[in-house]
Amino acid sequence: MPRYALKIEYHGKPFAGWQKQRDVPSVQQAIEEALQKLEPDCAGIQGAGRTDAGVHAYAQVAHVDLQGDWQEFRLSEALNYHLKPNPVAILQAARVGDDFHARFDAIQRDYTYRLLSRRAPATHEAGLLWQINHALDVAAMQEAANHLIGKHDFTTFRSTICQAQSPIKTLDALNITEHARPYGTEYRFTIRARSFLHNQVRSFVGTLGRVGSGRWDPVNVKQALEAANRAACGPVCPAHGLYLAKVTYAHDPFL
Repeated sequence: MPRYALKIEYHGKPFAGWQKQRDVPSVQQAIEEALQKLEPDCAGIQGAGRTDAGVHAYAQVAHVDLQGDWQEFRLSEALNYHLKPNPVAILQAARVGDDFHARFDAIQRDYTYRLLSRRAPATHEAGLLWQINHALDVAAMQEAANHLIGKHDFTTFRSTICQAQSPIKTLDALNITEHARPYGTEYRFTIRARSFLHNQVRSFVGTLGRVGSGRWDPVNVKQALEAANRAACGPVCPAHGLYLAKVTYAHDPFL
């Protein structure tokens, strides 16, 4: 059976996350239902990452085995037709080898977190970023973030319901940039690693927000990390500011 990789964009608000679950809508279920309109016996898809409820994606990746020899553009167009009115889009479909696996072949995952500082409520981007009403100190947050780079026990920044076998992960990058807007300032957190723990990124951003607002010093983040205790973590920020931005493979299936 031919195998296809799918690059997927979605708005997370209507969904209980990526993974298919009983009695609640998921991104995986929406795509599988569209696939079954094309091939009723389609067994399902495998995604590169399990985004939580409310989390968005610029470029999630999944793979699927189909019976038909689909032309790639026709496959993406047909799926987008059947996905309506769900806020899910197949950006690209690509034929891949039978040994390609969207999850296990991924060597890097990039997440972006968007945070808007302004007093007036967001209108056009409501539900697409986290809004606060005060400015943040980017330099202090970056100094704190640098303590998190590398291989560590991230128990402090791990949800208590995380199912990962080990809290030890390697964080490759955590960069914070500031973007002036006509009304307000947007802060973007770019986080890169091979894999993440449950709620790890949102725990990072919420904790760094304490530094940015002056309630913590940068060294307090180092101390929280070394505590290896969930109680030492700052607040977990809302899901609706988080995006799965990119999944990297040794050989890009979409080139």
